[in-house]
Amino acid sequence: MSDLNVQIPTAFDPFADANAEDSGAGTKDYVHIRIQQRNGRKSLTTVQGLKKEFSYNKILKDLKKEFCCNGTVVQDPELGQVIQLQGDQRKNVSSFLVQAGIVKKEHIKIHGF
Repeated sequence: MSDLNVQIPTAFDPFADANAEDSGAGTKDYVHIRIQQRNGRKSLTTVQGLKKEFSYNKILKDLKKEFCCNGTVVQDPELGQVIQLQGDQRKNVSSFLVQAGIVKKEHIKIHGF
């Protein structure tokens, strides 16, 4: 019985490589456009990950005027500044950011539904 070689499997973490490279949602390379469901048919579009050198208030002003919706800039302790817009504006915001030259199309991630 002493000749028995038993190997105990160690815990395998399939996400270890991904966590080592970057933290996922907080990457600085991508601009994340998300939708949050409020009550009923109401929804909220959030934009995060824009570079700090841009004026968030000027971008927000142009977005509000372009899409006829209300919005605000919220300071989040983890994510930094986040732009919030009323309604489902994901496709509109994505095309606006590309046309304005703020971010390239391959650096935008659209989340939700």
